[in-house]
Amino acid sequence: MKYTLFVSVFLLMTCLHNPAHAQERPEESQLEDPVSLLWINTYGNIRLSNRLFWIAQTHFRFQETETTPFAGQIAQIYNRHAISYLFSKSFVASFGGVLRVNFNTSTAETDKNAVPEWRIWHQYKFAMPVSRVMIYHRIRIEHRWSKGFDDDSEYIFRNRWRYMVRVRVPLNKPKLGPQTLYVGPEAELIMQSGKAVVDSPMEDLRLHTSFGYILNPRLTLASGVMYSIGQELEDGAYYKQKWTLRFHVYFSPDLRQVKYKLPAIHMNE
Repeated sequence: MKYTLFVSVFLLMTCLHNPAHAQERPEESQLEDPVSLLWINTYGNIRLSNRLFWIAQTHFRFQETETTPFAGQIAQIYNRHAISYLFSKSFVASFGGVLRVNFNTSTAETDKNAVPEWRIWHQYKFAMPVSRVMIYHRIRIEHRWSKGFDDDSEYIFRNRWRYMVRVRVPLNKPKLGPQTLYVGPEAELIMQSGKAVVDSPMEDLRLHTSFGYILNPRLTLASGVMYSIGQELEDGAYYKQKWTLRFHVYFSPDLRQVKYKLPAIHMNE
């Protein structure tokens, strides 16, 4: 219940917006044609000590063009890093920064083809085992600075309030472990706030299901399809849609000294 209350407070904060431009909206909301994308994502969770982890993530995101769906053109490159602290087997908190490079995917001519976007982010993740199923609750808060592709564009500041619930269900074994095939449905709501957010607080609702295979404790592979819908920043009456094919690589190297990797029984022999 306390997790639910915490999430509800964050989402309520983002729903307060200025209705000054309400009279400029069309009579009905407009649902834009869906766009197809391809994401190739790597997730590093590098163990530094018994409690500390280094998160190192790189994402390559492609967007369709008129001639090539999915892998038509590079749209964004993410470089996300953070330090995580493991409070317990069921709770971990992270803090770090992001450099995202945005590429111009529109047909309009602009002064620049790529611009950097900067973020500071912190995250709180809860794991809840229920029978043979593992449920994850993730709260991520991002403070972002983004700009357009013209020379006179200035950075605008926004906050993102993200809540995700993810389930991992083993398919060929009683529990998650090495050589386990699993299915992982998830849903994430992304809200935004800031001076530039007038009538578009809902940035994205993502519905994603993937199938993964845990090769060993250090490496997992997965792929899936995601549908997302969200409001355009400039006009909240317009809703963009996306279909995304996603590929994931999860790797977890252990940089601790060898003696700390051994089972306790070997330490006492």
